[in-house]
Amino acid sequence: EVTHYDLDLDYAIENNNLSGKATLHVRALKKTDELVVDLHALKVVKISGLKVSRYTHRDARLRLKLAKELGKGDEAKLTIAYRGVPTTVKDKVGDAGWEELTDGAIVAAQPGGAPSWFPCNDRASNKATYTINVATHPDYLVVCNGVRTASRRRAGRVVWTYQVFEPMAPYLATVQIGRYVEVPLAANVPMSAAVPPARRAAFERAFADQPAMFDFFVRTFGPYPFPEYSVVVTDDELEIPIEAQGLSIFGANHCSGSGRSERLIAHELAHQWFGNSLTLSRWKDIW
Repeated sequence: EVTHYDLDLDYAIENNNLSGKATLHVRALKKTDELVVDLHALKVVKISGLKVSRYTHRDARLRLKLAKELGKGDEAKLTIAYRGVPTTVKDKVGDAGWEELTDGAIVAAQPGGAPSWFPCNDRASNKATYTINVATHPDYLVVCNGVRTASRRRAGRVVWTYQVFEPMAPYLATVQIGRYVEVPLAANVPMSAAVPPARRAAFERAFADQPAMFDFFVRTFGPYPFPEYSVVVTDDELEIPIEAQGLSIFGANHCSGSGRSERLIAHELAHQWFGNSLTLSRWKDIW
């Protein structure tokens, strides 16, 4: 199992190219001389940390033959450098993962899209903590799960750092990149939104009741399980909204002012308790 992910990403918006270095903190649940990691479409550049005698990367599975066996309970770090153009993972219920927007990027990974952007143990039952660093063009805002702990300029880029302290399933990890402005919302928990500047007024009308929804869910379900809640509204239209841990992603069409999105806003918020804090262990158990 993976207990923590350190992800260092660099995303070139102009050609949808992603390069990354992922350090997986792993624990062996039984004696083994092989690790299997999920990674879709991206090219492995270098493997370090654990000594690996050989590896194969086929059908979105990275199989690593270890030079030295891990005993039950042993812990180790595995670092994988990779790059390429991320593509969604095709599934019988639809494509999922990293997608290029008209001007930016979106990650909607449910159910099997996490390997489209980082090497992982893609099981919903294997929750881990995360550190996510994303470097990209300075004109763009980056929103990830957890708490933003830093944003700094480096060599013509801005590096955004987020920490996820509550264990999270891989499919709930996300990166959102766009020409957004941040809008604070008055609520009983730190709550904000990232929206295109031209859609700010429409967003504020459409999401006016979200703090009241939040208060109702706290009274009904119990304390909110995460430190913050964010909403991202893309400038593109999206067929459906999607939640990630600690945030939800909506399309411009969900700010139409018709009132039809109210149930969707409530639905994605409710998933923070059911789906994100309380997560199924196998996809066959979904309800």
